Amino acid sequence: MKQDKKKYNPQAIEKKWAKRWVEEKTFSPDLEKAKNPYYALFMFPYPSAEGLHIGNFYAFTCVDVMAKYKKLRGFDVFEPVGWDAFGIHSENYALKIGETPGKMLERTIANFSEQIKSAGLSCDWEKEINTTSPEYYKWTQWIFIQLFARGLAYQKESYLNWCPSCKTVLADEQIEGGTCERCKSAPEKRKMKQWFFKITAYAERLLEGLEKMDWSEITKSAQRNWIGKSEGANIKFKVVDSVEEFEIFTTRPDTLFGCTYCVLSPEHDLTQKIVSKEQRLKVEEYIKKAGAKSDLERKENKEKTGVFSGAYAINPVNQEKVPIWIADYVLAGYGFGAIMAVPAHDERDWEFAQKFNLPIKYVILLDDKKKRMLDDRNKENADSWILQLDKNEKKWWWKENYCYTEDGALFNSGGYNGLSSQEARKKIVQWLEKNNLGKKETNYKLRDWCISRQRYWGPPIPIIYCEKCGTVAVPEKDLPVKLPELEIGWEPSGDGRGPLAKVENFMATNCPKCGGKAQREADVTDNFLDSAWYFFRYISSMNKEKIFDEKLAKKWFPIDLYVGGNEHAVLHLMYTRFITMAFHDLGLIDFDDPFKKFRANGMILKDGKKMSKSKGNVINPEEYREKVGYDALKSYILFLGPLGEDRSFSDRGILGTKNWAEKVYNLLEKVKDTEEKKAVLQKLHKTIQGVEMDMKNQKYNTAIAKLMEMTNLLTKEEKISKSVFEKFVIISAVFLPALAEEIWERLGHNESIFDQKWPEYDSSLASEEKIELVVQINGKVRDKIIADADVNEEIAKKLAITSAKIEKYIIGKDIKKIIFVKGKLINLVVK
Repeated sequence: MKQDKKKYNPQAIEKKWAKRWVEEKTFSPDLEKAKNPYYALFMFPYPSAEGLHIGNFYAFTCVDVMAKYKKLRGFDVFEPVGWDAFGIHSENYALKIGETPGKMLERTIANFSEQIKSAGLSCDWEKEINTTSPEYYKWTQWIFIQLFARGLAYQKESYLNWCPSCKTVLADEQIEGGTCERCKSAPEKRKMKQWFFKITAYAERLLEGLEKMDWSEITKSAQRNWIGKSEGANIKFKVVDSVEEFEIFTTRPDTLFGCTYCVLSPEHDLTQKIVSKEQRLKVEEYIKKAGAKSDLERKENKEKTGVFSGAYAINPVNQEKVPIWIADYVLAGYGFGAIMAVPAHDERDWEFAQKFNLPIKYVILLDDKKKRMLDDRNKENADSWILQLDKNEKKWWWKENYCYTEDGALFNSGGYNGLSSQEARKKIVQWLEKNNLGKKETNYKLRDWCISRQRYWGPPIPIIYCEKCGTVAVPEKDLPVKLPELEIGWEPSGDGRGPLAKVENFMATNCPKCGGKAQREADVTDNFLDSAWYFFRYISSMNKEKIFDEKLAKKWFPIDLYVGGNEHAVLHLMYTRFITMAFHDLGLIDFDDPFKKFRANGMILKDGKKMSKSKGNVINPEEYREKVGYDALKSYILFLGPLGEDRSFSDRGILGTKNWAEKVYNLLEKVKDTEEKKAVLQKLHKTIQGVEMDMKNQKYNTAIAKLMEMTNLLTKEEKISKSVFEKFVIISAVFLPALAEEIWERLGHNESIFDQKWPEYDSSLASEEKIELVVQINGKVRDKIIADADVNEEIAKKLAITSAKIEKYIIGKDIKKIIFVKGKLINLVVK
């Protein structure tokens, strides 16, 4: 079969098919008529001026190959695209270049769109969304007023991170190394009145939902830690010579007798009230320094700092007077912003007490088993234990000058001596409750979501302030509250109010309740809210009456596959789950979690190093389109390793997938009328089977390896039957889409290859009857035995231990571990 062109020209081929796919709407399913829906989603990008970077490209490709595979498997695949265009990134860049955010984004979105289209992704451009469109943010505001009506959106004063340069509130995650991640200025702590979403009301549901979700464990673990559930007690401490008192939360009420000091956070309401005259200047100076740190830094900072307040508190169980310190390792937002310190049995308290020479009192004894466990960890201190009790043939120990945090039995604890920690926790809390000094409590680290931003570029918060009626939500019929198009005066002011506060014709309005004069809210919402629900809007992007169509949501949700960076494991993914649960409670949907499966893609390194402009090693996808073509680039970054792992990109390595694509293209010359060889058929069907299994497990790298093996076999053939080659091209289309389309057309087909059916494999051809199984002992090859190709671990073990060559290596020894690699080897670890 003759080719139009003998030389493979990926740039021309990819340009041709990228254009045709969009024009012919190859990847635009009818959402209403779809019978077998599959929703594949990548995290929609911020359309930066730099354009599509390799991180975007990789994450998009991870979703796109699955979307194309599912389409070939007969699914109605929906892979939408949109723009996360509001927020401080856009605004700061616009300030830098002296242009309004709106005008800048017209250009950057157009550029980003063209890049994604030219990359040949199977996106449905009919459903494109843009968070800065009033048609979109009308519904972002609608979400706010629904939550406000249910008491889930509220206003309060709170200490927040304030960037004096960006002139807005920062989330903890936006502070790196003690500075703003954007401008590198040192943030300050400011007490401000802000709007919050009550995500804490959903803490338990967010936690419980993780157990049944198909997410990577590292992502679920990050969310569990962020929610931070703990069981314990609230306990009241009275301040000496004062009417003041404060509460603490502890998970260890069994150690209450060991409390030797208390600590308040620098932001605690009592800090300024109880400080003595002698200590006031020191305390005020310390508070100022602590205000420059983010909560994350304070949690991670190993060096403890603090200052004595000059005041004392009374331990409620033994009436002992303990000093009150101010220290930034205690956070205002967790518990009550105050702790009881038990340095003998809490490592942070121990470090603090050691540094400031504070007393240490031991109240927990350990039995022999726990003592030995600690001795194994700390062998140099194994001989310094003190025997406290020798009772009923059981010894109980404690150790000076050492912090141990394990449960045990109480001593130095009054009437609770001898009780186990578990028993003591229960009885001490009962006594506290009886005497109105405390109560049993469940606590969470999760804090309510501050959504106020004192910037211009975002959806205005739909709230009106009326002197007569108070705080009133904008009625739904008046949405959207449009962001004024400002040419000047949109820069942040730094006075704690958003730039909109200066726009009189925006701020002045009438109260929707009484009709009197009123003022609008000047803040805009956090752009994390825009991205917390965008995937719902895709299915109804043109619907002016509803946020989304409930019938379509029932059909298309939960989303089948979501892929993005693990840096979004907490905030973005937590917020999406919260908003989805809120939609459930509004009666819009019948599920709590939006994604059936989430996978975090790894990071791409260049020659083993992180990319940065300063290093000059940033990978530009368009540059490699010109060098090798997008098909080769996509295949290469997928071939480098498993989806979730980091991968190192090299200019030499990418030539491998470029050569593979050329080999596949050149196979077209070999397509003849010829008989199908059994060896070729066996390899083909084994490849189809293997690729299917790899796609099921998202092992894209090994799927490509199998296709490369098949390519090498076909390259050695003088002739290839059209039937064999067509099946091979269809399964290759997942990773080489434009090339496969071109070959498919040159084979004489008029319809898209993605309208074809994935070939079925013949299991009798796909399986090999016998294999040579390698047998290792402690990692060394000791025998090779013949076994069935589908041999399992149990049978492989029996074959191995009955081998005459293996017997001498295992006689008189125990098999401690078995490592079995199906179809390849079995390794017996013996001692």
